[in-house]
Amino acid sequence: MQKLIFEFSSQQPAGGTLGLAIVGVVASGNLEVLVERTLQSHICSVKIATPTAGFEDVWRAVVTDFAARRKAGGLCISINDCGARPDVVALRLSQGLRLIDGNLRT
Repeated sequence: MQKLIFEFSSQQPAGGTLGLAIVGVVASGNLEVLVERTLQSHICSVKIATPTAGFEDVWRAVVTDFAARRKAGGLCISINDCGARPDVVALRLSQGLRLIDGNLRT
């Protein structure tokens, strides 16, 4: 199991007041994203557990793009991957952020 950790500075804290959100399921070709509001408002951390080695650059590109485009300050994001494609990763990250913001219902 490969473990990756990325940390970003964030210009704006995540909206909403929910303490945590979870989206997705660990199943064939998918992943689970846990979003927790536990960090200082100017930091976003993404922790990834994946069985697929050799894709650190792809992961870095996807989560860097996410952190640059979204208000994610204060969030610790944990991803449990099961071979998801980058578009699915981006989708689940967006869903997790919308859920913790209070803009998405499960």
